[in-house]
Amino acid sequence: MNNNFAFSLEKPIPKEEALTLHPMALAFVGDAVQSLYTRTRVTVGNTSKTGALHHEVIKVVSAISQSAEAEKLLPLFDETEQDIFRRARNCKVQTSAKHADKSEYRRASGLEAVLGYLYLTGNTERMNFFLATCFEEKSST
Repeated sequence: MNNNFAFSLEKPIPKEEALTLHPMALAFVGDAVQSLYTRTRVTVGNTSKTGALHHEVIKVVSAISQSAEAEKLLPLFDETEQDIFRRARNCKVQTSAKHADKSEYRRASGLEAVLGYLYLTGNTERMNFFLATCFEEKSST
């Protein structure tokens, strides 16, 4: 499969509008974006059963994996992305991941928020770069 997988909104929202959204709303969208990206990359060209595919996906789309990737990607974030990451990471949340501690869950939420922001604003090239980076590092292990 071509590593340039990208999908976008028909009409992206302005950056100013995206910045007014709650960080957890951005993370909600970002989680879906990363999940769809990873599921597509894992599935296309693979004849494995869905259980095996799921195990490949959770290597990438889990709070522990996302937290580790967030730490690596953070220096690559621009100022706006760093701010979005911090806002989402610092949100008070009532839920947590089953197999991650609170700090890992918060960093994962920060990464998801950045991905959600990039998707909603139509910056698919940058979004795709971050998604591919996360996927390539985890799928090779």
